[in-house]
Amino acid sequence: MSKNFLKYYIITGLSLIICGAVIFYYSLPGFRKFSVQQDPAMWDVPDIDTVQSTSEAALLRYGRELIINTAKWLGPKGSVAHISNGMNCENCHLDAGTRLDGNCFAMVAGTYPKFRERSGRKESVEFRVNDCMERSLNGEKLDSLSKEMRAMVAYILWLGKDVPKGIKMKGMGIPDIPLLQRAASIGNGEKIFVARCTSCHAANGGGLFNADSSAYFYPPLWGEHSYNVSAGIYRLSRLAGYIKYNMPFMKEPAGPQLSDEEAWDVAAFINSQQRPEKMFASDWPKITSKPFDYPFGPFADSFPELQHKYGPFAAIKKHSVKTSH
Repeated sequence: MSKNFLKYYIITGLSLIICGAVIFYYSLPGFRKFSVQQDPAMWDVPDIDTVQSTSEAALLRYGRELIINTAKWLGPKGSVAHISNGMNCENCHLDAGTRLDGNCFAMVAGTYPKFRERSGRKESVEFRVNDCMERSLNGEKLDSLSKEMRAMVAYILWLGKDVPKGIKMKGMGIPDIPLLQRAASIGNGEKIFVARCTSCHAANGGGLFNADSSAYFYPPLWGEHSYNVSAGIYRLSRLAGYIKYNMPFMKEPAGPQLSDEEAWDVAAFINSQQRPEKMFASDWPKITSKPFDYPFGPFADSFPELQHKYGPFAAIKKHSVKTSH
């Protein structure tokens, strides 16, 4: 047998042994299998103008209209009902819930119904919409069978109809930003607010009304017509992430215009101001599941309420990780 043939048989044999060992190892009970994931795909936003004129299309368009101009229909001067504070869903879900990193609706269809720790139950899309009605819009629930609820749910689900389940795509929700190693500064935040935010939200944070005062062109950031203390955006990390990637507001996304520190500080200033104090006794039934920046006790740790609101958060978050294991 020639040396070349001998070398070939040795290499082939070794390869088969290695392959067999790998297959055996991966098949062992309890072995955690990892998969190499490609970068999440970007969301291809569906175009509502391509939907044919049907009764379903009319409902979708009405749902989109309700997201954009909530106050026109459901605000203090609403033509359907007077059950919200004058803000619009679009104030938090930019571009009718389609802007990446702007709290978009893309993942809703693929993830709801879903269990959420805040309520301690599996929530429907209708439940989640009413959460926003009562918290961010500081208002009342919609009838789950009403035309308005059916329209909003239809539109939200339609937006995510082509998003694969189980895959988190880029730009979903509100991005996390790095924690500060200090508490967020209300004083620094006020300076940033005066310099960068008052042209839209006014010096008193009261926002800017449209021509007939039926709705806000730019929303109030505090005061009686703003979101209440039970809204998700009252958590500092949520507001800071939203500000970082979306403010000052631009009609077309332009990327972050503030540093991480500036976003945290201006968020602290905004959330330090007076706003409706509407609480829900059923929130966070499992105390250990409260987020590190949820500012109301009781807590599963010994950190004070003020630190849970403004930070520094690293130690709280580290404690939360320990208690969850």
